[in-house]
Amino acid sequence: MSESPLTVSHRDCDPHFADRNVVFVANLLALFFGNEAETEALRREVGEIDSYGGRLIPILDLLFRGDGENHLLLERAPDASLCEYFSSELGLSLPKVEQLPHDDYLTFSGASADRRLAVWRQIAADWLDGYVTDACLTGLAGHLGKRTLSTQQASRYGNDKVRLHRHLESEGLPTFATELVNSAEQIPAACLRLAAQGYSAAALRSPIGASGIGMMKVDFDGPPSTIADHFFNEGACLLQGWIESGRNGVANILSPSVQLFLDDDGVQLYDITEQILSGDSVHEGNEAPPPWLDNAESSAQFTRDELLRQAEVAARWLHAQGYRGTGSVDFIVAEKEDAERSEVFVCEINARVTGATYPALLARHFNPGGVWLLRNLRLSAPLPGDQLLTMLRSPGHLYQRGEVSGILPMNFNFGKDGLIHKGQFLCLGRDRKGSRHCLDLAKLNLPVSMQSERD
Repeated sequence: MSESPLTVSHRDCDPHFADRNVVFVANLLALFFGNEAETEALRREVGEIDSYGGRLIPILDLLFRGDGENHLLLERAPDASLCEYFSSELGLSLPKVEQLPHDDYLTFSGASADRRLAVWRQIAADWLDGYVTDACLTGLAGHLGKRTLSTQQASRYGNDKVRLHRHLESEGLPTFATELVNSAEQIPAACLRLAAQGYSAAALRSPIGASGIGMMKVDFDGPPSTIADHFFNEGACLLQGWIESGRNGVANILSPSVQLFLDDDGVQLYDITEQILSGDSVHEGNEAPPPWLDNAESSAQFTRDELLRQAEVAARWLHAQGYRGTGSVDFIVAEKEDAERSEVFVCEINARVTGATYPALLARHFNPGGVWLLRNLRLSAPLPGDQLLTMLRSPGHLYQRGEVSGILPMNFNFGKDGLIHKGQFLCLGRDRKGSRHCLDLAKLNLPVSMQSERD
């Protein structure tokens, strides 16, 4: 396959992004391109999802750096005290924030919509963007006379795991042992074929999925799995051998991710993180640089170089789909018992702002040479946002501009009572010990549940 000539660069510090301004719609519930069953599963499993878009507030002006003003349309109003912290104490430029509930985004009709459209048409930004470019975003762009960064097809194709898998095969990159299944009835026979290759479980993966939705572990020795119909909404699914420690010569599993930014002329690979995953591979946080990079042995350097090599192949494919914007290439690395070098597999591309985009941008902006750690913390006793900030500020643990360590709350998630029930906390440190100590301090200062919390 011939590839367009592109400039591909790897930046270890604050990346250079687009010299343009946007109206960004935080259409997080559009991630599944109209698959309402998956959308409802996301609402149910993540919780407080209408306030997750607030993570864009501190990074949007870092991502789009035109001379004008960026506008951010959120499902609900953000916490005012957190926005004040971003601007007054961190010195961040913030976008202008307005509200657009998801139901209004889907329908967008009536007098109130007409009034809002008339106002938004006057915004000087030429571009409209969102987590994904779906039919609703494309229609809104037409109403506003603006252009989307990616077409609807490019956004859809860029997130399609089956299309990516076929490309990886065509490029000769390592791929998981894979069966394509068109229905739940085909899964038992496919599992038998994978079992014959030494696997005890498989990952069933829908072409379109996010945050663990559209992915499930199928244990070969357990009771038959119930497969939701929404898995096959887009057609054939991937059933892939589950790589695990202690089987097929695998000693340990790593889950790194390479961050991307794609514009018309090139691709930037700008951070390598280690994903913190649950036992079922659901994202719970990130750490950068990955702990395994502390190892000075040549095997760690090989893994890093191989990640960047495969990320470039994947990013070139993503660019060829027509996708523009930020994203990530997620990997599985299998450290072998009897080999010096690990096996590196592209797991998926997320063609959107991802859970690692926010902390990577903020950490590289404030502390480019340090270590960062992101965790989701759920409060055992819900609080107002200003009180939560005070609990970190009073003992001197709240991150301040110019420092090398501290706890930087990126976003607060509201419950129905209007209080903060959960938050995303970025722990910055000069080194790994420092960032992890900040996480310990956050758990000490705040009334938080000690259990892991999904993103």
